[in-house]
Amino acid sequence: MEDSMLKRLDATKKRLAEIDEELADESVMRDISHFKNLSKERSNIADICEKYDEYSKYAAEREEALAMMSDSDSELAELGKQEFHSLNQKLEDIEQELHLMLVPKDPNDDKNIIVEIRGAVGGDEANIFAGDLFRMYTRYAERNNWKIQMIDENSSGTGGFSLVSFMIKGDGVYSKLKFESGAHRVQRIPRTEASGRIHTSTSTVLVIPEADEIEVVINPGDLQVDTYRSQGAGGQNVNKTESAVRITHLPSGIVVSCQTEKSQIQNREIAMRMLRAKILSDLQAAQEEKIGNERKLKVGTGERSEKIRTYNYPQNRVTDHRISLSVQKLDRIMEGDLDEILDALVHYDQQQKMLGE
Repeated sequence: MEDSMLKRLDATKKRLAEIDEELADESVMRDISHFKNLSKERSNIADICEKYDEYSKYAAEREEALAMMSDSDSELAELGKQEFHSLNQKLEDIEQELHLMLVPKDPNDDKNIIVEIRGAVGGDEANIFAGDLFRMYTRYAERNNWKIQMIDENSSGTGGFSLVSFMIKGDGVYSKLKFESGAHRVQRIPRTEASGRIHTSTSTVLVIPEADEIEVVINPGDLQVDTYRSQGAGGQNVNKTESAVRITHLPSGIVVSCQTEKSQIQNREIAMRMLRAKILSDLQAAQEEKIGNERKLKVGTGERSEKIRTYNYPQNRVTDHRISLSVQKLDRIMEGDLDEILDALVHYDQQQKMLGE
């Protein structure tokens, strides 16, 4: 193992000991916010230290095996040789795991997310596919015991949505779905196509992490708030009271809206959460661009050439173009079986970060 990596691991072990010492301090336990932050930091590095201890244990055993290889007893020397090679393989495997574990964690990984899906190119078929994507993500959320909270929706007359936005709440939501932003292309015979020809359409997906009030401070004077009557399915208040809320952030031009709750106050609260998330996302994107990092995941205009993924119904195939991965199980994926693709994207991202270190 490289010296630089050993130094990082030793520093991590030292930090774990410091955290444990702080957590045992009664004054720290009384400071709920500090205690929570320390506990979170500990959970992030405890597995690394445990894996490093395992590496150290096998490294010591390898030294013993190396000594056995020089024994005058040929049988014992052969046993030492076999043990040495076995331990070498274990150490190589653990070293690879440690490399991945030391990749800096995205600070947003544990956050809830806000998702926006829009029908883009393809008219009615694009809106219908937007509805299919919405169903796919809700099925995936159900598989992970995550909660869905609707924010806004504009239903299409032929089915699906021209726009649907919603929040997904749960453990590690952003870490799993953060690479879904972009143009999703569908190739199939539309329900609206009488001649049976295969059409190509796109819908766009935007995934942004929820932002805390502390992270984004918004001046109330920068907001234009409009209320209007809710549209579409809902309770008895729909179309009767102006419970829906639209908020425009004047400095940035960002517009958000919410109409899913009966109360105007609740809709405003949800819209503000969405606004904070969008402002923070834009700020982070600007920072990445400033330091020269290419944003690999973008929403774009929804043009077919900007696709990140293609859903080919005739061949039951889904292809993620960013990592050149194709799987022949579109039917299962549309039912929320996304783990194979999402895990591959996470692994690719980790590998790229390792190469960039």
